[in-house]
Amino acid sequence: MQPSSPIQVFDAIRALAFVGDLSMGQPIDHSARTAWLASRLAAAAGCDEAVQGHAACASLLRWSGCTANAPEFSDLLGDDVGGRRTMLATASARAAADFAGSISPLAEIHCEVSGDIARTLGMPAAVELPLRHMFETFDGQGKPLGLEAARIPLEVFIVTVAGDLEIFSRVHGLNNALRYIAERADARYPGFLVDAAHRHAVDWLHMLEQGASTEPMPVPTALQDITAPLELIADVIDLKLPWMTGYSRRVAEAAQRGAAAMGLEPAQQQRIYRAGLIHGIGRASVPNGVWDSPGVRSEADAERLRLVPYWTERAARRIDTLRAEAEIASFVDERLDGSGFFRGVKGAAIDAEGRVLAAAAHWVSLNTARPGKPALAQAEAVAALRAEGDAGRLDAQAIAALTGHPASAAAASPADASALLSGREVEVLGRISLGESNKEAARSLGISPSTVRAHLENIFRKLGCTTRAAATLKALTLGLL
Repeated sequence: MQPSSPIQVFDAIRALAFVGDLSMGQPIDHSARTAWLASRLAAAAGCDEAVQGHAACASLLRWSGCTANAPEFSDLLGDDVGGRRTMLATASARAAADFAGSISPLAEIHCEVSGDIARTLGMPAAVELPLRHMFETFDGQGKPLGLEAARIPLEVFIVTVAGDLEIFSRVHGLNNALRYIAERADARYPGFLVDAAHRHAVDWLHMLEQGASTEPMPVPTALQDITAPLELIADVIDLKLPWMTGYSRRVAEAAQRGAAAMGLEPAQQQRIYRAGLIHGIGRASVPNGVWDSPGVRSEADAERLRLVPYWTERAARRIDTLRAEAEIASFVDERLDGSGFFRGVKGAAIDAEGRVLAAAAHWVSLNTARPGKPALAQAEAVAALRAEGDAGRLDAQAIAALTGHPASAAAASPADASALLSGREVEVLGRISLGESNKEAARSLGISPSTVRAHLENIFRKLGCTTRAAATLKALTLGLL
């Protein structure tokens, strides 16, 4: 297992915010604007600086669990990105409540995963607990538990009011936003927070338009010296599509091996590895139905796919410590003959780091099964990759470096799981993590569905999880998959 590539935890939080914003169909500054509003709302409500900071962090991580239930949203709505965009912009309190009532299992997945992410990042309980209850409401009709107001952290309501104010004012205008929020007072959130928002909304939104949310946010003292593994960002990105479980790690590892075989400097190898981990941020902007389709269905879908590296670059470059990696990652779909995207550059305009990453990503794609398209056999994958080099689309030296190490085509071997999961449990979780049902996993492993179910119960108990997405993320974090 590749050693962890650490970044400052607050940078990890911001990266997860970008992934969440794209997944929810929002501008990439939505969570940052919401965090700024949440901290101001908390202050206006008389909360101390600690609560203000906790509310801001919870705002940035609020959508961190949304890749985990993207498959379910896709099944429910057809378009997980557009559907969630519509859901968030729905102004009718009744329509919003009716919709929320139909997604309780999805809320459970989201809340468990976002809470687990916060715990992995070392967030205090005052950030983790609000994330685990983010869809609970003041009237006790929220999801997934229907908690009464006294049991719901105040930060939940602060973040929710701030989020509604940010979205409604942008989509419907300020006056309508305030009216819609007032309609939800003492139902979705307590009235005193609504009153505070009414008193200050005009000034706050004016300050946001002047760029207040782009100013460096004060990092809570407790977070200043904490780091987080960049691999976590990769794993959260890949949760969006079960067949991509572990995909970004494999791209990063292949790219680093290729860079090493080409004799690139250690610093370059590390940058390429980190770029591989984050190269899929922009995938969150494309509905699952497009990714799961065996072919591109329309020009609109083709344009969405072409813009994936654009959104990766736009989002990640806003984090100074990932700026170089964002630039490399943005070349993942470029081709030497100019046929790639999003820039359509060619030849010398693509440097060695971009060339290695592009070849590695294509290599991993050839070796990854997806709906309607099985993975190629080893010899076929090598031939297909070399054909790209012969056609002048991918760098021949990078291809030689990758195909000169055939073992790199296989997924990394799981770490020794004997202390936590049995070998069979790892196999079951591996099948489930790829989106297989109990019956499909049973068929793949030659066991009965009831045996799969029994193994899953043990896996959930041992990993402290209740949903498949959370178990997948925990297993990736622990190196079990």
